[in-house]
Amino acid sequence: MNRSFMGAGRKCAVEKICGVSILRAGETMEQAVCDVCKDIRIGKILIQTNQETDEPELYYLRLPKDIKDYRVVLMDATVATGAAAMMAVRVLRDHDVPEHHISLVSLLMAEIGVHSIAYAFPKVKIVTSALDPEINEKFYVLPGIGNFGDRYFGTEPSDDE
Repeated sequence: MNRSFMGAGRKCAVEKICGVSILRAGETMEQAVCDVCKDIRIGKILIQTNQETDEPELYYLRLPKDIKDYRVVLMDATVATGAAAMMAVRVLRDHDVPEHHISLVSLLMAEIGVHSIAYAFPKVKIVTSALDPEINEKFYVLPGIGNFGDRYFGTEPSDDE
């Protein structure tokens, strides 16, 4: 084994990193971020679409009290329209997190969601592993993967979906 590479690598230049999950699908990414960033603090945001207005609504919020001092990794497994992610960014901004301190991390995004977020918050970093071209009438990414939270947790979608 060549020991000349032991200890080599990149070190994060930022001391304070916080993860924030957009529930439910964002929770699926928490263990991975905790494995990489030991002792990371995790906040949670629950945003659901109002079935009558199709607008996102904030239902639950738990953030570290000093979150404004952190670089925030905002986690959501899939982003379709970007509405929930944009509301989550607004909530972070309302808690004095600078826009350029927010990184939205997702496994799969629809092009419309990326464009909407980038237009509304040009300083937010967007990281995704795949980009799909469109969404359907239920706001699922196409071709997509369906409801990622239901797939991951082995639950059935509600009758409203």
